[in-house]
Amino acid sequence: MTERLPFIPGVAAADDKRVDELLARLTLDERIALLHQFTPGVERLGLAAFRTGQEALHGVAWMGPATVFPQAVGLGATWNEDLVRRVADAVSAEVRAMRARDDRVGLNVWAPTVNLLRHPLWGRNEEGYSEDPCLTAAIATAYTRGLRGDHPTYWRTAPVLKHWLAHNNETDRDTTSSSVRPRVLHEYDLKAFRRPVEAGAVAGVMPAYNLVNGRPNHVSPYLREQLRTWTEQELLVCSDAGAPSNLVDSEHYFATHEEATAAALVAGVDSFTDHGTESSTITGRVRRALDRGLLTETDIDTAVRRQLDVRARLGEFAETDPFEDVRDFDTEAHRALAAEAAEQAVVLLKNDGLLPLADDTRIALVGLLADECKTDWYSGTLLHRSTPLDGLYERFGTDRVSYTEGVDRIRLRCAAGRLLVPDAPAAEDAARGAEGALDPALLAGRTDLPPLTTDPGHGTELALVDWGNGVLTLRAPDGRYLSVADDGYVRASADEPGGWVVQETFTREPHQDGHLLKHTGRGGYVSVAADGVKVAAPGETGTVFDIEYVERGEDAVARAAADADVVIVVAGNDPHINGRETEDRTTLDLPPHQDRLWRAARAANPNTALALVSAYPYAVPDAHAGLPALLWTAHGGQAAGRALARVLAGDVSPAGRLPQTWYAADADLPDLLDYDVVGSRQTYLYFEGTPLYPFGHGLSYASFGYADPSVRQDAGTLEVSVTVTNTGDRTADEVPQLYVRPVGMPVPRPRRQLLAHRRITLAAGASERVTFTVPVTDLGHWDVARGRWSVTTGTYELLVGASCEDIRLTTRLTVEGDAPAARPVLADGLDAAAYDEQHGTEIVDRTKTHGDAVTGTGELLYRACDFGTDGVTGVRVEAAGEGTVELADGCRVEVPATGGPYTYVTAEADFTATGVRDLRVRLGGGVRIARLTFVPRGVDA
Repeated sequence: MTERLPFIPGVAAADDKRVDELLARLTLDERIALLHQFTPGVERLGLAAFRTGQEALHGVAWMGPATVFPQAVGLGATWNEDLVRRVADAVSAEVRAMRARDDRVGLNVWAPTVNLLRHPLWGRNEEGYSEDPCLTAAIATAYTRGLRGDHPTYWRTAPVLKHWLAHNNETDRDTTSSSVRPRVLHEYDLKAFRRPVEAGAVAGVMPAYNLVNGRPNHVSPYLREQLRTWTEQELLVCSDAGAPSNLVDSEHYFATHEEATAAALVAGVDSFTDHGTESSTITGRVRRALDRGLLTETDIDTAVRRQLDVRARLGEFAETDPFEDVRDFDTEAHRALAAEAAEQAVVLLKNDGLLPLADDTRIALVGLLADECKTDWYSGTLLHRSTPLDGLYERFGTDRVSYTEGVDRIRLRCAAGRLLVPDAPAAEDAARGAEGALDPALLAGRTDLPPLTTDPGHGTELALVDWGNGVLTLRAPDGRYLSVADDGYVRASADEPGGWVVQETFTREPHQDGHLLKHTGRGGYVSVAADGVKVAAPGETGTVFDIEYVERGEDAVARAAADADVVIVVAGNDPHINGRETEDRTTLDLPPHQDRLWRAARAANPNTALALVSAYPYAVPDAHAGLPALLWTAHGGQAAGRALARVLAGDVSPAGRLPQTWYAADADLPDLLDYDVVGSRQTYLYFEGTPLYPFGHGLSYASFGYADPSVRQDAGTLEVSVTVTNTGDRTADEVPQLYVRPVGMPVPRPRRQLLAHRRITLAAGASERVTFTVPVTDLGHWDVARGRWSVTTGTYELLVGASCEDIRLTTRLTVEGDAPAARPVLADGLDAAAYDEQHGTEIVDRTKTHGDAVTGTGELLYRACDFGTDGVTGVRVEAAGEGTVELADGCRVEVPATGGPYTYVTAEADFTATGVRDLRVRLGGGVRIARLTFVPRGVDA
């Protein structure tokens, strides 16, 4: 059950009075200025400058060194709300501590991301918690509570949920529309947002770049119709960066920026993140929209009040700073918490007895990520760094651990010689982003180092890694990556790949007897010139290179593996390459380079384990079949390596659980842009195939028994209890999970649906009685016939187990609720988008402000439509565009050209039907239908 946070009426009233006073005394121009992300101060009123937006997804980001916790998907894998709340509490403390010395650090934090991990190829998979709305909501509620803090009145930070709504693709993300039918909207996408908001620790939301049902999220009616109805608190809606301009520039949804800005403001956007720190463009649009009557001063005041309300909650208007003493930064407790989180995020996928490792094991640690501690776009700068190699050295000793990276070692030869990295002085600058930047995309590459040149002799040996899809990185012997700065020259200058446009990646294209190297960031070919190696302008010819292999990575790995007792292959992704913000993945497959490495290790030594360190799932069926042990962890932050080593050694029994399904092959996936989880049978909720690893899966070094289930139903609440016993020989965590399966329902329901979970720690032989408390309404679904949430009378199986497939106990429950009912189409008509099934159609916007319609060349199915005893003799279709609408029994409605997609007419035709029956509606041409009504027998059409 969700508990609301405390509300102090007296103090709140004082803050409300201050907000009222400020709003009354601010001039119109001053109020308009507050609508931009970077608001100026108003000295005469004692109002300070303010900005919305401080990234804090898994630590304070973009502002320099800070504690770095596991990626969000890794926090989701802990299935531990208490831990996640403590992590967020530490993050919010560091926000306050950092702000005390740098007022650029904002208190309005843009976190967490609650977009559901519906599709594992989504580039931003690392930012979400789970594919399941229940788990996502639980983890998000914990994170927002930690960010809010436990002060009875004031908020340590003001968290904003991202990204509203149905956003799971980077491909054309600002122009694609997610077709989301009512059941998916209410049962899936909204649910992840609703529960954190209802818990009272959310200050606002950020709309996503995409459109939903043909309408941009930044003018979504759901902000008013759904979001703001869930709480009595004011919510601050902050636009995503550049999205207000997208309404005109890329989406072409409005003709002018004044119309677009007004529409967004009226829809509920309160703070406009656009044009960086330069606010005059947005404020000018607002002023002109006001002058043209597109909005009112009341619209402006409403948005300004919401911002001032959030600032009041942050204590800005309090007599003394309520958080003056919060200075916790990089404390011993924070470091220990980062280690605990990294350990709890490790998931043991398979173990045939190879793990844990004995203390005297001789280990060959190999792989491209074996000595890496990767950060991502929303990471802070590492204060501490632990790689798997560091962790194994610390735990087992340097004499028992050998290390081989497995890169391909090459030289690049061309007509002028071999590429040479010139000698350069040691770098004095810190890692990219260490100084902090409000927009790290603006950090420029180094130009103080000499560019590459050529050498008639041996040249420089480079480390080549193929990260998949032919995307390469090249690294010099001193560890620096080849990178390209603004001047176009290639230098060995980067500590890691990174930046909004990555400048450290290349592709190779066969050409003549060699290869051309194409720089992915600039789009041009690498060319050798008299003044150094540079990237030619797009369209210009590059230099042809011959790639000379000094050593293949798999050969080095095989040698190392043969001399060890056990091989640990660490594989995975670089979070800035092939799957990140702006770039979706194209496949679940492990990149071929890394696939070759684990196979070489296994051929040389059967005692090989594969540790996947990645921001997303992989399809590795051959590794599962051929290796005795596999593990997965997201990029675990500053303590990742030590955490993995402690799990491998058995100091910690793994208890992470998969927060999303790991599919066996790309063929199991729906289209990336297919958001209909019900109709396309997506996620563990509906997937009917056999996953490689199911949702909730994770093994342990201990074993657990489940017994004595009991169910009590009282006053709209279910209490499900079960006894869990550690039947193993060591202390370990277990994660009992409660699922429901509706039995024999009239509409498709999930195969299994998570209702609750609990992470518990049990000593060997110990037992604990675990009780889950669940509202009966959680058993329900969105009833399209009634247009509301409904719990159907019937039988429900309650299942308790260790994953959605590893069910240990099952019990049945009869629930009294709504009886299945036919659609009252004779009385109420049919909203076109409220279908039961569809093929070949999509939902679009009925108008630019509200409502849905359906278009496409396909078919809609509406089940159990009640046409009455006397029946109907005609149909009326509200439609726009041009085309045909066909109903069963030969009924055909011709819709003439209406003059535009938002110009609706009512077209009629004869149609007869009686009683309760299914109705199929076929669409043709470009017609958009919004609604169907029926003419009762005996009534003139």
